[in-house]
Amino acid sequence: MGSSGNEILDMYIYETNTLLEQLETIVLEAEKADTFSQDDVNEIFRIMHTIKGSSAMMEYDSLATVSHRIEDLFFIIRENTMSVVSVEHRPRLFDLMFQSIDYFRSEMEKVEAGQPLDKNIDTFLENVNSLISKIKGEAPSEVAASAPTPAPAASSSESSTFAKTGGNPDFPYELHVFFDEGCGMENLRAYMLVVSIQDFCAEADFLFEPAAVENDASTAEQVIKDGFLLMFKHAEDREKAIPVVRTAGSVRSYQPHDYHPAPVPASLPAPESSSAPAQSPKASVPLPAPGAAAGIAPAHQKESLISVNLSKLDQLSAIVGEIVITESMVTASPDLKGLHLDIFSKNARQLRKLTDELQDISMSLRMIPMSNTFQKMNRIVRDMSKKLNKRAKLTLVGEDTEVDKTIVDSIGDPIMHMIRNAMDHGIEATEEERIAAGKDPVGEIVLSAQDTGSEVIIVIKDDGQGVNDESVLKKAVKNGIAAPDAEYSHRDILNFLLMPGFSTNTEVTEYSGRGVGMDVVKKSVEELGGNVTITSELGKGMTTTIRIPLTMAIMDGMEVSVGDSIFTIPINNIRQSFKVSKSDILRDSVDGEMIKLTDRYYPVIRAKDFYRLPSGTDVIDEGILLWLESGDLSYCLFVDELLGEQQIVVKPLPSYINNFNVKNYGIMGCSILGDGNISIILDAGNLYTAAQSA
Repeated sequence: MGSSGNEILDMYIYETNTLLEQLETIVLEAEKADTFSQDDVNEIFRIMHTIKGSSAMMEYDSLATVSHRIEDLFFIIRENTMSVVSVEHRPRLFDLMFQSIDYFRSEMEKVEAGQPLDKNIDTFLENVNSLISKIKGEAPSEVAASAPTPAPAASSSESSTFAKTGGNPDFPYELHVFFDEGCGMENLRAYMLVVSIQDFCAEADFLFEPAAVENDASTAEQVIKDGFLLMFKHAEDREKAIPVVRTAGSVRSYQPHDYHPAPVPASLPAPESSSAPAQSPKASVPLPAPGAAAGIAPAHQKESLISVNLSKLDQLSAIVGEIVITESMVTASPDLKGLHLDIFSKNARQLRKLTDELQDISMSLRMIPMSNTFQKMNRIVRDMSKKLNKRAKLTLVGEDTEVDKTIVDSIGDPIMHMIRNAMDHGIEATEEERIAAGKDPVGEIVLSAQDTGSEVIIVIKDDGQGVNDESVLKKAVKNGIAAPDAEYSHRDILNFLLMPGFSTNTEVTEYSGRGVGMDVVKKSVEELGGNVTITSELGKGMTTTIRIPLTMAIMDGMEVSVGDSIFTIPINNIRQSFKVSKSDILRDSVDGEMIKLTDRYYPVIRAKDFYRLPSGTDVIDEGILLWLESGDLSYCLFVDELLGEQQIVVKPLPSYINNFNVKNYGIMGCSILGDGNISIILDAGNLYTAAQSA
């Protein structure tokens, strides 16, 4: 498959996955309400209709067949409302929809991996057919076969009418469409135009010819020869259809004209049996825009939304980073020292303003809300509640928090593992246990996200039984992680949970204890430059806090010097900077040097001593103190002087340097300065932790 084929496949995968996410959200909410609203039914019908059309276009017949059958099911519900599904059949309907979502998801994974799809869909179709027959009150044999049926004979008579009259006087506003020569699958391309037009035009208000384009591949030949004719009852509907046709892929030309009866040459009738084979979709296929499923006119959707390959955004970020460095090198060039260049300075300020805006926009392009990742956890809790026979609800907080796309993609698995852990280990096994402990019989897991400006804090909190220190310590000793005779604090014992191979479950279940412990969560989060902490109170529940940098591309930093060394501290972490005298510093035998600020005492860390630097001042009066904050940590850092604020590009440290565990010494990366020198970027939180344990 060539590059255009890959683009088509990427678009198909992206749009189908988006539709499946919408579908899962609808079904989860509907199950809670124990009914589908009429809007839900219409939406599901449209989603299945779209997946059916695009899957048929990609020649994924099994997916097209299954989606067509579910579409049939919702057609019955749509025509008769949910009253047609009795209360006893509703749980089965919800389960069937979840099974279908899982089926589509697993098949889409195969599509992405280039693996063959599962052709054996008979059992699945039997389940759908059985439910349809129960809803219709008919025997299974009387239900339509699972394969999509061709259009009824009426379409052929309509076809001959078109051939004889060249139109329909009741639908006088016509739009004649021709597709690119050799684009392939012209009948399905024509049908996708129909799907898009159905979003804003009632089916009774327009006709199309050939009428059997959806199910009859032989009509492709007729579309190639005579074009595709859309006929509207109202002129305004045709006007709305024109932008849809114009923006669709592979449309060579279109011509609006009004119906006038005229003799048509005898050569126009469609050939009775055309042998137009289904062609592989290698040209640009106009798949329905995501808005098609949301009831938005696709024309507007295409103009306002665009999907971009992430690698292009990576390239953009890299180039913007280089522009920031180059701008800094130009404006801070040593050649300009001592020169008073008013016009140059004015232009340099304007350049800085524009690079700031460019940087903000390029970073915002990569930022997406956590909502999709969070919503997926509803399904985990729903499935585990049923399988473990535990009643529990998931509460989402701050799901609109935006973080970098790569972080969203990577954080899904750690969050899922912690939610499963809360369901399996946290929430009590029976409602009686919860009632006896004075709790609501329904367990609650709270998943929240908060943006602090420099990092995102994700918290998974349950109101379950909490961690039993004694059993964890016993397991840790048994696994050789802890020494049998040593004394361990509550915090130390909780940290055992994050160690490799540790699992608190005595039985291996479907969801945990498969030799994979919470160390996987810790590793995944640390790879993103973040950290994981656990707190727990016996009988009250457990809380896992994950902190991850929002994005590590470009930041505003304050450059400081310590002797000959230059460090950069993120501006977000700096609360204040000030000069102090020796008398302001207090010495504490336990905590070392302290300073009193706003009626509280804060520790003082000397950068020169901590990093064992050969040069730099030791005299407090000669240097400057920076009051730093990171999360709930607050302290002062002593340096020689402030060199000024600078926009910096964060460069990761080479892997061989990371082997020395420098991140645990408060170093997050490095940056290239305007004069070509390298500055070490400090991580305020890790620096404090490292200094306290040193």
